[in-house]
Amino acid sequence: MNTLTITQLTKSFKGKVVLDNAGLRCTTSDILSIFGSNGSGKSTLLKILFGTEKADSVRIQFNDVYVAAKHIIPKQIIGYLPQDPFIPKALKVRDVIPLYFKGDLQDKIFYADGIHKMTNTQVGKLSMGELRYLELLLVGNLNHSFLMLDEPFSMVEPLFKEKIKEFLITLSANKGIIVTDHYYRDVLSISNKNLLLKNAQLIPVNTESELAALGYLPTSQNISI
Repeated sequence: MNTLTITQLTKSFKGKVVLDNAGLRCTTSDILSIFGSNGSGKSTLLKILFGTEKADSVRIQFNDVYVAAKHIIPKQIIGYLPQDPFIPKALKVRDVIPLYFKGDLQDKIFYADGIHKMTNTQVGKLSMGELRYLELLLVGNLNHSFLMLDEPFSMVEPLFKEKIKEFLITLSANKGIIVTDHYYRDVLSISNKNLLLKNAQLIPVNTESELAALGYLPTSQNISI
């Protein structure tokens, strides 16, 4: 089992503190969600953990050994699915997969549920669900112990939401997963640990009602995202 522990995480922009001595712990088999309103600092947090954004201070431990943030990418500890698409639009799906995997490893993608229907399609012509599913398969099958996902369910059609959920549950047997998304019901349906980023703090939560009580959701719960 692998463990990722974050402590003493502080970040500010132009005098505004977005993370104030925050921390989290994620282990193999965890699907850890981080909720928060727009601008609360969720994407910033993920970029700091991935090593592409500099924190004012942070302590990162992988299996109880300290790792400098700048070494996260070279050591291939954390895979990262960004919010924005990253695959060139002009390529066909069948030509994208060999860019990431060689030999038998390609079969994990080519024979994944639903991929055979899109192999001859250009990436730019995929639906949002098809694209996010493909991106997640590529990133999720890399040899990283942890995976971070920024808005994997956003604008995704129901069929591919279910495919993504099934894949993440399967993936969590061997990886720890951290996910942020406003589609909270989709996330809560698969997560076993949940945090709310509010007022620069990471607050543990367990249920929809707790998210509402802390002001993240309307207390009436008359929303259906």
